[in-house]
Amino acid sequence: MPETASPPVRPRLRFDRNELAGAFGDLGTDLPLLIGIIAASDVDAAGVLIMFGLMQVFSGLWYGLPMPVQPLKAFAALVIAQKLPGRLIFGGGLAIGVSMLLLTVTGLIDALARLVPKPVVRGIQLGLALQLSTLALKEYVPADGLGGYALAAAAFLITVVLLGNRRVPAALLVIALGVAYGLTFKLDLATAQRALGLHLPAPRVPAWPDVLAGAVLLALPQIPLSLGNSILATRQVLHDHFPERRITVRQISFTYALMNLVNPLLGGFPVCHGSGGLAGHYAFGARTGGSVLLYGGLFLVLGLFFSQGFQQVVQIFPLPVLGVLLLFEALTLAVLLRDVADSRASLLVVVLVGLLCWGLPYGYLVGLTVGTAVYYAMQRGWVGLGK
Repeated sequence: MPETASPPVRPRLRFDRNELAGAFGDLGTDLPLLIGIIAASDVDAAGVLIMFGLMQVFSGLWYGLPMPVQPLKAFAALVIAQKLPGRLIFGGGLAIGVSMLLLTVTGLIDALARLVPKPVVRGIQLGLALQLSTLALKEYVPADGLGGYALAAAAFLITVVLLGNRRVPAALLVIALGVAYGLTFKLDLATAQRALGLHLPAPRVPAWPDVLAGAVLLALPQIPLSLGNSILATRQVLHDHFPERRITVRQISFTYALMNLVNPLLGGFPVCHGSGGLAGHYAFGARTGGSVLLYGGLFLVLGLFFSQGFQQVVQIFPLPVLGVLLLFEALTLAVLLRDVADSRASLLVVVLVGLLCWGLPYGYLVGLTVGTAVYYAMQRGWVGLGK
C-alpha cells in the first residue's frame, strides 16, 4: 500500500517577507509604552531597549512561534502616571517574576486554567480589543491633524486590500509609508546624529525593601491582567492558530517568570506575553519565531546605538500609522469570538466580561471574577437565560 503523505511540518524559524511584515504587528502597543516609561522614570533607555529586544529573541527561539513579548501594561501605566523611580520598577519586576514562578511550580496556574471557562477568556480578549481600538481611534489616528487622518486612511486601505496576501504583505507597505512620511516631514538630522553612540545595559541588584514596595505598588495590580491576558488568553489564541503545538499555560507562565527574573538584573522593564500581540503578529503574516527575532533585532539596534536620543528619534514615525496597526490587532482579537456566537449564554458572558475589562479600574480582575461566577451560575440554572 502506498504511504500516506504526512502534513507539512511548519518550521520553527523562518526569515522572509511575511515574517518581516508580521514582526511589526505589535509595534503600535509596545512603542508608545516604552517611550512613556523612559520619559517618566529614571531608567536607563539602553537597558530597557536592549533587554526588551533580547527577550523577543529569547521568546522566538524558545517557542519557534510569533510569541510576543510586551511591557507589562498595568505596571507601565502606574509608572507613567506616578513617575515611579527605577529602583521600584526593578523591585516590582523581580517580585512578579517570583510570583509567577511560584504559580508555575506549585501547579496553581493549571488549576486556574481549569477553573476559568472559555467564554470568560474570550471576554478578556474582547475587553483588550475594545481598549486597543479605543486607543487607536481616539489618540493615535487624530495625532497629526488632517495630514494624519489622510495617512491613516491610506494605511487602512492598504491593509484592507492586502491583509492575508503572502506575496505582498500589508504591514511592509504600511511601515514603508510611515517611514517615508516621517523622513519627509519630521526628521531632524541634528537630533539623530546626537543620539548615535554605543551603549550597554548596566547590572543592577534590587534591594529587598524595593522588592517589597514594588510588589505592593506594581506587581499586585498587574497580576490579574497577566493571568487573564498574558497566560489564559494567550494560550487560547495559540490553540486557535497553532493547535498542533499544544502549548500549555504552565509553559507560558514559566517563560513569563523567567524573563522577569532576568530583566531587573540588567535594567530591563518587566515584560509578559500577550494575546493581542500574538494576534497582531499573526494578522500581518508571522507564522514562526523568526518574526519576533526580527522585531527584537530592531530594539537591540535602537538600544545599542540610539538609546540616548530614543524619545526624539522614534518621534519621526507617525502615530496614525501605529493606530492602524493597533486597530487591526484589535479586530483580529475580536474575530476569534465567533466560536461562542451560537450560544446565547456564552455570548452574554463574553460581552459582560469584555465591558468590565474595558470600562473599569482593575477591570481584568473584576471581569475574571464576575464572569466566572456568572458562567457557573448559568450552568447550575441559577440564572435562567438558557443556552
